[in-house]
Amino acid sequence: MASGRPIWVAGAWKETPECLTVTNPYNGETVGTTYLASAEDVEAAIVAAEACFIEMRSLSAFGRAEGLQAISDGIRARGDVFASTIAQESGKPLTDARKEVSRAVQTFKIAAEEAKRIEGSVIPLDLVPGSEGRIGLTQRKPIGPVVGISPFNFPLNLVAHKIAPALASGNTIILKPSPRTPLTALMLAEVIASTYLPRAAVSIFPCANALTEKMVTDRRVKMVTFTGSADVGWAIKKMASDKRVLLELGGNAGVIVHSDADIEAAARAVAVGGFAYAGQVCISVQRVYVHQTIKADFLDHFLPKVQALRAGNPMDEATTMGVLIDPAAACRIEQWVGEAVSQGAKILCGGKRQGTFFEPTVLDAVTETMRVNAEEIFGPVVTLSAYQTLDEAITRVNASRYGLQAGLFTRDMPSIFHAFDRLEVGGLVVNDVPTYRVDHMPYGGMKDSGFGREGVRYAIEEMTETKLMALKLS
Repeated sequence: MASGRPIWVAGAWKETPECLTVTNPYNGETVGTTYLASAEDVEAAIVAAEACFIEMRSLSAFGRAEGLQAISDGIRARGDVFASTIAQESGKPLTDARKEVSRAVQTFKIAAEEAKRIEGSVIPLDLVPGSEGRIGLTQRKPIGPVVGISPFNFPLNLVAHKIAPALASGNTIILKPSPRTPLTALMLAEVIASTYLPRAAVSIFPCANALTEKMVTDRRVKMVTFTGSADVGWAIKKMASDKRVLLELGGNAGVIVHSDADIEAAARAVAVGGFAYAGQVCISVQRVYVHQTIKADFLDHFLPKVQALRAGNPMDEATTMGVLIDPAAACRIEQWVGEAVSQGAKILCGGKRQGTFFEPTVLDAVTETMRVNAEEIFGPVVTLSAYQTLDEAITRVNASRYGLQAGLFTRDMPSIFHAFDRLEVGGLVVNDVPTYRVDHMPYGGMKDSGFGREGVRYAIEEMTETKLMALKLS
């Protein structure tokens, strides 16, 4: 891969004095280099986003849709290069990286369709005396320049979930990718620059945290959309007190496997949902609650599937579980697991670290207060607990400061609707793991897991204002 990839600022490619080296978390080799934006670059991006917003808000639905479809087609055409870059800079297995590319193609395609159906409504206003002959018309209007901040774990598709709805709704956007995985986002900038969309509608660059805070607090920016840790997300919301904020934060997703579940299907799904991309997914399975009558049977199916996972080089087609993003993450997980064991937890498999690898690990005899349960581990660790009643399991899933998504395996419809009513999560996935997500569904959490909803149509609603015209016809 060529080094020295420039950043995309206000419709132009830019090199700066401050280089950023991107390394492969698998072997520590340099993947490539890019640049950190300066304070002058950030100012130029904000000025351009504000000026270009006039053009973007006037662009027809057809024009926005055509541009978004061109981005989708451009990603598809360069799919192999995108997948290779994702695998190298994030450590994600190549097979999973290809899936991410396919999802990003879909995300922009969905946005192209949604751009055509941002609709308003007709409201009768003659409900009270004196309002005879009056009707109201509503339209959704773009909010203005948006700042998007994306994480390392989905360096293409989570960038797409910021940019696609912003453009679909007629906004401009400045996107700050993770400094660990900026090259994929800058490849996307190349695709966007090749379309007929206004060139200054999107800026993409990594920058220092202090400059990110400058963008977040700048009054010319009308909205901030952030995906990342809960602590950082809520700090951003405090800083951006005068503007719209959309937060997609972390979780410690719980799964309930009830007594009537298909045990083989549940074990297979949890083995994937708990360890895909080494658990570095905010809806990765972390806590599994199994009815006490089937716990032994579940383990007989589950543990061999976990032990069969193959960790290795992300570029190897046979690798099913990649590395952690850096040694610090692996050391933290090792510390949390060791702490849990010292407090009485039992390791059923895994538990060892080597560099950025951490073995897929299953813990038994855990308590709700252990950090491996109470906090987001963001690694290849799943805890297992037995329960007696469904209400007990629901209570234990809810005993968390997070509430992003949960999973429930059961054949009983009353139990499904009871859990749907009582679980404090943004989404319940039935007969599958909470790791399930498609890109047009509403996605977001309760409690410390977020604020607002992503999913293209729902993000468009967050990025627009409802505007009313009251008509007096007589």
